[in-house]
Amino acid sequence: MELKDKIPPHNLEAEKATLGALLLDWSKIDEVGTLLTPDNFYSPQNKVIFESLRNLSQRGVRGDLLTLIDDLTKEKNLEKAGGVSYISTLTDSVPTSANVDYYANIVHDSFMRRELLALSSEMKKDTYDESRNSKIILEETEQKIFRLADTNQTTNLHQMKDLVPSTIQLIDMRYKNKGECSGIPSGFTMLDSMTSGFQNSEMIIIGARPSMGKTALALSMMQNIAIDNNIPCGFFSLEMSANQIGQRLLSQVSRVPGQRIRSGLLSMADFKKLQEAGSLCYEAPLYIADTPNMKLLDLRAMARRMKANHGVKIIFIDYIGLITTENDGAPVYEQQAHVSKSLKSLARELEIPLVVLCQVSRDKEGSDPGLADLRGSGSIEQDADVVMFIAGKRQNTNTDDPDATPGVLDRKLIVAKQRNGPIGDVELIFLSSCTRFENKSNQQE
Repeated sequence: MELKDKIPPHNLEAEKATLGALLLDWSKIDEVGTLLTPDNFYSPQNKVIFESLRNLSQRGVRGDLLTLIDDLTKEKNLEKAGGVSYISTLTDSVPTSANVDYYANIVHDSFMRRELLALSSEMKKDTYDESRNSKIILEETEQKIFRLADTNQTTNLHQMKDLVPSTIQLIDMRYKNKGECSGIPSGFTMLDSMTSGFQNSEMIIIGARPSMGKTALALSMMQNIAIDNNIPCGFFSLEMSANQIGQRLLSQVSRVPGQRIRSGLLSMADFKKLQEAGSLCYEAPLYIADTPNMKLLDLRAMARRMKANHGVKIIFIDYIGLITTENDGAPVYEQQAHVSKSLKSLARELEIPLVVLCQVSRDKEGSDPGLADLRGSGSIEQDADVVMFIAGKRQNTNTDDPDATPGVLDRKLIVAKQRNGPIGDVELIFLSSCTRFENKSNQQE
């Protein structure tokens, strides 16, 4: 028998057992209702019956044979439900309601299989349509699979008696490791004190005007994470090439000014510093992707490979405004909203932090930006778990200060949003010659 001739996956016995169990024990309706919808049933009769039972529940009426038949009669659905003769057999198909969850999961699994078959059939049809772009077909299919996966997620209820032991254990572990970050440390003391490090499944936004040091801050964090602490780290550079990123990292680690590296006007001391820095960077678990105008679909796929093949613990993306979607005909704000939600979903899927760079509005030039100034879409502000902004003067204009150090600029990192922690300002310094951020306390020492 060919696949097209096969009957779609279903289990009528499980459907009847689910309905019969609900009629025997009405207290299970809310539990089953979080997993199943009427559309999950293959039999049109069982679909109508479950819809009626759900309507009774919403009205606060206890479902049994009499109330079910009465509701079906009033809605003129009794015949569609198979009549009184069929309904009366439902409780005969199950001896007890104890296994209703098991039956309901069988019904839901069969529904998922039917949906996957329908999706594959639709994808096959679209693939043969040469007027459609293959990338768009992939993007639409991915979205449909995500929506289907969402329907498979159920909300688990946890009693405090179950949560208290594990929570106390977590608190005790943090007590024994005072001062240590529970997440990935950025290397900036004040910031790590506020955030306890970058936490798994979170999307962290770093916003600033162009040339204020977004990439430099991300690379400084990467140096602290991957080079200094040997934590695998991924970096998506949509604006700069991998070689440019490599040069900037070598400049940061060696403290040799980037201008001297680019011009080749290096001393023997510079060469020695660069060789030492190169040795450190060579061994670092740092993985860089430098595709310009990267498609969202490709970025997600490569991020998954970074996690699976290299075990990356954190990913940086420079920057969100350069990520393109397959639906390039949609308004920019809709595309950016889709990208933002997709990146947050990716962070949760991979269970690692995603640090995403973002530009802010032009009218915030020279002043402190806020959440409303993120460019692209309001979804970025809503989806992010942490939002921070780089603020400060572009150059050190205080030439009358005898204590001022040339090329050392004060920078303020404004933590404007943090779902699970405090907000506030973090004082940093920026070494412009080697595009490196440091704790302000380092300079004072």
